[in-house]
Amino acid sequence: MTSLIKTPRQLITIVVLAFAVPIAVGVLVSQLVTSGEKGMDKDDNKVLARIQPVGEVVLVDASGPKGALTGEQVYGQVCKICHDAGLAGAPKIGDKAAWRSRIAAGEKTLDQRAIAGFQGKAGAMPAKGGNADLTDDEVRRAVVYIANKSGASWKEPAAATTAPMATTSAPAVATSVATSAATSAATPAAAGKADGKRVFESTCTVCHGAGIAGAPKVGDKAAWAPRIAQGINVLYAHAIVGLTGKTGVMPPKGGNLSLTDPDVKAAVDFMVAASK
Repeated sequence: MTSLIKTPRQLITIVVLAFAVPIAVGVLVSQLVTSGEKGMDKDDNKVLARIQPVGEVVLVDASGPKGALTGEQVYGQVCKICHDAGLAGAPKIGDKAAWRSRIAAGEKTLDQRAIAGFQGKAGAMPAKGGNADLTDDEVRRAVVYIANKSGASWKEPAAATTAPMATTSAPAVATSVATSAATSAATPAAAGKADGKRVFESTCTVCHGAGIAGAPKVGDKAAWAPRIAQGINVLYAHAIVGLTGKTGVMPPKGGNLSLTDPDVKAAVDFMVAASK
């Protein structure tokens, strides 16, 4: 066998080709990759459909649709403020002796008193526990829940079915996410800021709206003046930790322990501003 390379010129040619061919191939490939968009003749809708996400989860309001709260949920958010501690003459939940005569009056009578409000000899029941956002059915469920814990055996009205978590197509989700991001970016300070009015209306109004249990009514300047004079930090402490005074009782966080300290402080600020 003999070598194919017989002369120096052939050797030089082979060496040059060994370098030139790979370089030429690399240049051609790079030009092909960077020469512009591929698939320009393809249908854009088909391309978008092929690359879109399989799906996205859309979180709904944790509280569910209006009117869907169970009796236990309504009790925990509203009724326990008075009925846990027996404030303002409210019969304590589980006290069968205190509830016996009330249960004997009948479910319809208790429903009417809880929805419309009631002034009794020993205390007052504000309409819907002071939370006007509750539906009549939600109040009825709370009445049944409390009564059953105190000796009754009534059937709680069925709650509305909570809307399931939904998925949407990719284009719609992309629009929703972009809108949410734009809103968040536009109002960074608003996110996480406690809403004093909202906290007042959901919790504090039960006592401070009607002056129950010795609570100074919001807007009563004379009642609030000596309290405001103590300083805002003192009011914060009383509202968060609780206070037993000569004229009434302030339960910790208004009886709603799910509130954060900033929530409570915001509610105090709201009441003070409305009572100066």
